[in-house]
Amino acid sequence: MKNKINKFDFIIVGAGIVGAATAYKLQLKFPDKSIALLEKESKIGKHQTGRNSGVIHSGIYYKPKSYKAKNCKNGREQLLVFAKKYSIPYDICGKIIVATNKDELLALENIYQRGIENQTPTIKYLNTKEIKTIEPNIEGLKAILVPTAGIIDYVAVNTKLASLITEINPKSQLITSCEFLDTISNSTKKIIQTSKGKFTTDRIIFCTGLQSDRIAKKEDANLNLKIVGFRGDYYKFTSISENKINNLVYPVPDPAFPFLGVHFTKMIDGSVECGPNAVFSFAREDYKKTSFNFKDTWEALTYIGTWKLFFKFWKKGLDEYKRAFSKRFFVKELQKMMPKLKKDDLIVAKSGIRAQAINAKGEMVDDFKIVNKNGNIHVLNAPSPAATACLAIADEILTYID
Repeated sequence: MKNKINKFDFIIVGAGIVGAATAYKLQLKFPDKSIALLEKESKIGKHQTGRNSGVIHSGIYYKPKSYKAKNCKNGREQLLVFAKKYSIPYDICGKIIVATNKDELLALENIYQRGIENQTPTIKYLNTKEIKTIEPNIEGLKAILVPTAGIIDYVAVNTKLASLITEINPKSQLITSCEFLDTISNSTKKIIQTSKGKFTTDRIIFCTGLQSDRIAKKEDANLNLKIVGFRGDYYKFTSISENKINNLVYPVPDPAFPFLGVHFTKMIDGSVECGPNAVFSFAREDYKKTSFNFKDTWEALTYIGTWKLFFKFWKKGLDEYKRAFSKRFFVKELQKMMPKLKKDDLIVAKSGIRAQAINAKGEMVDDFKIVNKNGNIHVLNAPSPAATACLAIADEILTYID
């Protein structure tokens, strides 16, 4: 492949779930056009797609009329149709959001009102007794039942989306172990330089997650943001303790902090995970607690927005770090909802890293962000619920295609 220039009508860089969904929707719209879906890893789903909670989000949390709110609802509906059509395992098991003290009741009410504005179906309040009927081991003053939340195998979704482009058009390809290096534009075609040689194309779409800001910067896009990685660590229940949770149980999140807090998640394989926390990561794509990458760290810590964020949330950040390196603190946080939980109930599970865009004011960019630069489309920010919303995000991306 290195000795020739490969020609495709469209090239999508990044074969995570958003990139694969975009390739699929693009192929449906232009079945006769050839698409190359490029992935730098040896297989797809190795980063955010395969390292999240596996939750089908309902859309209850998000600011009404935001891209997140709109695309989560639309994307969820499309995702369920897709999963049913292609026999991908999923379960609409529902979840509860639990207030464990009086200080959380106002925030719970605000979430409920957002749910009403976002038209989240059939949500209702639960009292202490009703919480117990659903989750006998959970203690709370009040909760919101969200029946439309669920769980799914997102790597299976990712894999099927990528395979469908070649089923629709045999000239299209998923090319793995193919790292994007640079773009060169001439008067008629765009040329991409990769670790597997050069490709020419009419349009390029970048869905590169944790690397999105770096790739956009190569095209001199005026970003006013930086991707900063936040690692989330998970524990899971031992096999003999899995019956302590029936479905999904979330705490009331801090309204000033754009993470949902450590929660209990029943996975599609029947296991139960707890997490994630949210700590600054010294490496964007390395998942050990002690991982360090000089370039990643230098770029994050020489950015003014990172420090403004740290100063704003220093106390919260310190608590998150305690939980990252102390199982006792992690369990203590979970015990707010499940007081009888013991350290021995949990064992270490996976970690993931969330690509979070931060602007120069130290604000986390909370909504999806897509830009068009030099005719190339960049998905700059696609945090949770991007997996749930992937097919709807793909529809948004296609609005940029002539």
